[in-house]
Amino acid sequence: MARTKEFDPDTALQAALKLFWRRGYEATSMADLVEHLGIGRASIYATFGNKHELYLKALDRYVEGRDPSLVAELSQPGPALPAVRAVVRRFASEAASPEGRLTGCLITNTAAELAPHDSVMARRVEISWEHLETPLHSALVRAQAQGELPDDRDPRALARMLLVLLQGVRIVGKASSDPARVRDAAEQALTLLD
Repeated sequence: MARTKEFDPDTALQAALKLFWRRGYEATSMADLVEHLGIGRASIYATFGNKHELYLKALDRYVEGRDPSLVAELSQPGPALPAVRAVVRRFASEAASPEGRLTGCLITNTAAELAPHDSVMARRVEISWEHLETPLHSALVRAQAQGELPDDRDPRALARMLLVLLQGVRIVGKASSDPARVRDAAEQALTLLD
């Protein structure tokens, strides 16, 4: 007869996500996970697989919980550029906040720590970036069609520039003690939409 789990896998996954987000993949050992989750190593392996598989599950959970309103925010009827500006300013504000400085963005952290040498993680990061770039691009195409964005601007290139800016804002926000650094960069980038 199979034993019933004596822990909630959902709660354990959320705890693992928080630990990985705070410490990073390499700095989190299986012993750390056992202690932090309060469950045995065998239970972790049986439920989530190895550390790499657990990290992937935690990363997927993070992506699922990230700003589900982003697409709705960028695709609302009416002028599109105010929504794009609001998203950029929100990212900058979050990055400069005390919480943003503590943890940063798990996708950005994964891109810096794991993507260069882990193709599975790199693909997850790319998918996440596509989910940000695509609605930005769509909003900028709409802005151009509505006459808000000059015809000589390339909406795809602008969306990619904003994606790179937003990821950079997350890195600099995490490392800098000067919140004006990310806010000024975001505002300067937004002048390219004028």
